[in-house]
Amino acid sequence: MQIKVKEEKMFIAGRWVKKKETFHVYDPQNNQLIAKVPLATKEDMESAIELAEEAFQSIESWPVHERMKVLRRAANYMEENREKFARTIALEGSKTINEARSEVKRAIQTIQLSAEEARRINGETINFDQNEGSENRIGYYYRFPIGVIGAITPFNDPLNLVAHKIGPAIAAGNAIVVKPASVTPLSALLLAEAFYNAGIPNGFLSVVTGSGKEVGETLVTHPAVRMITFTGGGAAGEKIAHKAGIKKVSMELGSNSPVIVMGDANLPDAVQSCISGAFSAVGQNCIGVQRIFVEKSVYRDFLDQFVERTTDLRVGDKMGELTDVGPLINEKEAKRVESWVSDALLCGGNLHAGGKRDGAYYYPTVLTHVPDEAKIAEEEVFGPVVLIDPVENLTEAIKRSNRVNYGLQAGIFTSDIENAFYTIKKLKVGGIMVNDSSDYRIDAMPFGGVKGSGLGREGVRSSIESMTEEKVVCFRLQEKLL
Repeated sequence: MQIKVKEEKMFIAGRWVKKKETFHVYDPQNNQLIAKVPLATKEDMESAIELAEEAFQSIESWPVHERMKVLRRAANYMEENREKFARTIALEGSKTINEARSEVKRAIQTIQLSAEEARRINGETINFDQNEGSENRIGYYYRFPIGVIGAITPFNDPLNLVAHKIGPAIAAGNAIVVKPASVTPLSALLLAEAFYNAGIPNGFLSVVTGSGKEVGETLVTHPAVRMITFTGGGAAGEKIAHKAGIKKVSMELGSNSPVIVMGDANLPDAVQSCISGAFSAVGQNCIGVQRIFVEKSVYRDFLDQFVERTTDLRVGDKMGELTDVGPLINEKEAKRVESWVSDALLCGGNLHAGGKRDGAYYYPTVLTHVPDEAKIAEEEVFGPVVLIDPVENLTEAIKRSNRVNYGLQAGIFTSDIENAFYTIKKLKVGGIMVNDSSDYRIDAMPFGGVKGSGLGREGVRSSIESMTEEKVVCFRLQEKLL
């Protein structure tokens, strides 16, 4: 089917801007050109930042009720155009149409949550009289917006992860400049359209499209940007941290998430949850299941069920209503995953399913007995590959889970409450899902990791807290002269 190529405009401080220089966006399924998008320059980004700073400074106080109205109207616009958003996500990215619809639903909830949390940006009274000599002092602290937020977003959730930057920033009263992934900028521009129609004040939102090297670096280093919020890879995150200077930095940098399956687990439930966790969004998911450690007593049974369910997955046209797994974001990424699997097999690993590439498609793959020194056991594969290994006991499973330099989320399947709490205490991660895979999240919960998995926490309320500062107010009460 021939698709009409769209000529897009980027959104800068309330204006839709067209550029002579453009870059191309392709459908990864067939490499078909679907859009031409403005290639912003350093000057474009500087303009967006300066207009954001000007807008923020010009509104002495943006009332909470007005922020809430903008957010609600944006959510309503998304609701009214759900299928348009879903088709955009599926067309420019890797998700099947059903996965894209789920992302739209979550993104709407993220914006709605942001509107709700805007009314709950509260402070606290402070008991100054806890300090001797301060009996005549009384006060409190309150939170205030920090200014211009710079956001850099990835390709794998091209709508909801942008919503997780914009929603809290607006709820907190900040201006925000977004640099979306160059391979999937259309969803971010569509979200800008929702906020434009919602009546966001000019300057409080810009979506600047272009090269990370050209405009991303400008966003990170500009002195007017008071916070950088980044979701992406560890190497890029490290560079950003070095270049940002003295400003707030929040980063979600991925993982290679472990799941532990104990002998007393409900195996069919564990298998189904781990299949979904490993292969949804074709494995391009920061909390996707990558390593599964199964107690020896049930290892063979779990593996057999898992392999059978894996081979039943339907790989194909991502627009098909019955498709389970679509392509990776491009053929280059599929080739990378293919090379990692080949390396694991050369190191002595065993292949039980998949291991096949067709263009940008890589079939759901199950490996066992992959040595710890193999790259796929150490790093985030960001593809549809899962490693399943037997363990003697929970202690071994936890030790192997903690071995890597990641710690975003993990899961454990068990019917023993003591196993659950022991794991909660010992696993070095930001979130533990009990009787669920690592791939579970709601948009209201704190979300983030330890070690190489990032800095700070996202989730609407947590993001609002990081996007505001506390100001302490203290009154010293003086006795009136009679």
